[in-house]
Amino acid sequence: MKKHFRVAIDRERCKGCELCIPVCPLHLLAMSTTMNRKGYHVSETVRAAECLGCIKCARMCPEAAIEILNVP
Repeated sequence: MKKHFRVAIDRERCKGCELCIPVCPLHLLAMSTTMNRKGYHVSETVRAAECLGCIKCARMCPEAAIEILNVP
């Protein structure tokens, strides 16, 4: 049975550094057009159902704003 994962981004913790975007092998992350309360454009997932759970984005995030969740 194939495992399913989901990228969870803490919008208020994200500072919009964009470091997570190029490390995703499937290019599932992009910058949002909306801002958080601190005034940063934040990362968001696109095509979230395709996440492999490699956690490269979470490891790259200097703010620890990204978590990879195992979806049952």
